[in-house]
Amino acid sequence: MIYDVIAIGSGPGGYIAAVRASQLGLKAAIVEKYKTLGGTCLNVGCIPSKALLDSSHHYYDAVKHFEGHGIMIDPPKIDFSKMIERKAKVVDQTTGGVKFLMDKNNIDVFEGLGSFTDETHVKVTKNDGKEEVIEGKNIIIATGSKPSNLPFISIDKERIITSTEALKLSEIPKHLLVIGGGVIGLELGSVYKRLGANVSVIEYQGNIVPGMDADVSKELQKVSDFYGSDFDKGQLEAQLLVFKSKFKELKKEKVVLKDIINFTNKPSHFAILSEISTVLKLILVLPATYAQSERVFSSQQSCKL
Repeated sequence: MIYDVIAIGSGPGGYIAAVRASQLGLKAAIVEKYKTLGGTCLNVGCIPSKALLDSSHHYYDAVKHFEGHGIMIDPPKIDFSKMIERKAKVVDQTTGGVKFLMDKNNIDVFEGLGSFTDETHVKVTKNDGKEEVIEGKNIIIATGSKPSNLPFISIDKERIITSTEALKLSEIPKHLLVIGGGVIGLELGSVYKRLGANVSVIEYQGNIVPGMDADVSKELQKVSDFYGSDFDKGQLEAQLLVFKSKFKELKKEKVVLKDIINFTNKPSHFAILSEISTVLKLILVLPATYAQSERVFSSQQSCKL
């Protein structure tokens, strides 16, 4: 069979294009290397993070606001494993919805790694090593993205983690250091801050969410919803000197910096961050990236001392 449209990748870019093609009368196919459809967004991105944001918001309201409404819970308790379990159910429901759309719109799904053999043929390498070649008149590349890394950090997914691991931790970290103050970092930082973790953010650019309008960054900086997470806009060079001194004194303690450092592109700053990371138990690395005192994550990762 020759398909009118083949989408490599089943995330929002791929599956929505395939559905629309089918609705317009074209024969469409999806190639997806993972067992579940939906890509990063539905499996380890937007959907699970929003599920945790929702749960953590309810807990924060119970702690901070219920009493003012005459609702007494003394004190609210967290069952973190149940919170993670609910998140998994939300993911299963949404990815199952994509599977339903594929069946409803008669879209063929090929599980395996897609690669081009020529401009109209895609080779699908399945998990068992078997290969299949399919042909399409139009091919959409919707393969998504992967977490980036930093030159001095090796992501082991235990101590140093990415956002993927941050969505399925077994416990709430005592202190989370987030390397990268972008959307992903601030989102996951908000989750764990609401649940009681200390959260510090390190951002390479001069402000948080640097890819957005300056007004958005300013409002996020002020908004109480981030619960007092540490942001410091002091002089960078002065901050670095203070932190170098601080970490020499507190080398054996479970502490992480409690200020935002707006890094410039000087290599020496990476060395200082590397020194800081040795104090952490968990770091979250995100090209916008986060880190925790108990673990380190990257935006696309995380780890344990």
